[in-house]
Amino acid sequence: MQTLIKNIKELVQVETGQPKLRTQGKEMAQVETVKDAYLLVEDGTIKAFGPMSGWKAESGKWKVDKEVDATGRMVFPSFCDSHTHLVYANSRETEFVDKIRGLSYEEIAKRGGGILNSAKATAAASEDELYDMARQRLDEAMRLGTGAIEIKSGYGLTTESELKLLRVIRRLKENSPMTIKSNFLGAHGIPMEYRGRQEDYVDLVINDMLPCVADEGLADFIDVFCDQGFFTVADTERILEAGIKRGLRPKIHANEMAVSGGVQVGVKYGAISVDHLEQMGDAEIECLKGSDTMPTILPGCAFFLGLPLSPARQMIEAGLPVAMASDYNPGTSPSFNMQLILSMACIRYRLTPEEALNATTLNTAYAMGVSHELGTIAVGKRANFFISKPMPSYAYMPYAYGENKVERAFINGQEI
Repeated sequence: MQTLIKNIKELVQVETGQPKLRTQGKEMAQVETVKDAYLLVEDGTIKAFGPMSGWKAESGKWKVDKEVDATGRMVFPSFCDSHTHLVYANSRETEFVDKIRGLSYEEIAKRGGGILNSAKATAAASEDELYDMARQRLDEAMRLGTGAIEIKSGYGLTTESELKLLRVIRRLKENSPMTIKSNFLGAHGIPMEYRGRQEDYVDLVINDMLPCVADEGLADFIDVFCDQGFFTVADTERILEAGIKRGLRPKIHANEMAVSGGVQVGVKYGAISVDHLEQMGDAEIECLKGSDTMPTILPGCAFFLGLPLSPARQMIEAGLPVAMASDYNPGTSPSFNMQLILSMACIRYRLTPEEALNATTLNTAYAMGVSHELGTIAVGKRANFFISKPMPSYAYMPYAYGENKVERAFINGQEI
């Protein structure tokens, strides 16, 4: 089936040559567009695009089944959200109030709140209940323009509950049109019963959880919260080594609370991304240079917790790539709206609109291992895109941070 999107005011973030897997440094400020454009989709992939003036010469080659008139509107590639905790059982607005009253994230966690709060609720919920809640969130994220998403476990913290979460993610993969990657994050927090004997919990993750996860093929990645008050570099190395042996590529939660060594251990073990990075120094930036690891900033978490801002401008000026994802979760970033992340990239981190677009599409696609098929408008890539509401320029996307600017969203060429 062929679908033609015609009379597009501006087709944004096109690639006419060999598609890039990621963009970095000064390249992040470059976004190609086609004005007064068309986009042709065939069987879920991008077949052709170009100016409407050239469509007459091209149209005889194609048999279009459906036409969509995008007059006055822009077309963007769908967002890729490379860091979420989408599957969970309960909201945590009571902790939100605790934070307002002055308690820190670490203080809440030490008294059994935070991740442990969600783990308790997850253990009590059925797989069907978790699936139904997660599917509603996923559908809403698609309507806001997200076309690919990574979902972590980590609210289980027991073998049974971690497997339950990962099975829910597998069901989402099977039943949603969205591209979904699964991440095993058994090392997300330390259960109360393991306080004071953390190495025993690391043993549980490695020797009990991980074999089950690998045997059932439940995860694409393995992750560790390597940070102050959570897992040490030594813990992280043990877990990553075990995961790599099981065929899982590493990701890392790093440097949210302190300069933890998480960036360095991530690069050492070939992590596809190191995420959070609120606490960064020159050594971390230098370590990332020349690596295949994508530094991923989570603006929603820093905003919600009042954390220092990751030095995105410094990283880009040092020649690094930068990705920005939502960190959607019930405790520290309760929003999966990637339009808001795009705006925060510009408003709080001083990225240009072009840099912010690259950070929330192509580079987040790279951080999920899918930039060969998503993240830009390119022939042969999957047809994940959205048509905006009428707007004067693509800079309006990050500028108008308080409204939903997506009018119609398409996943695999089909309108959702």
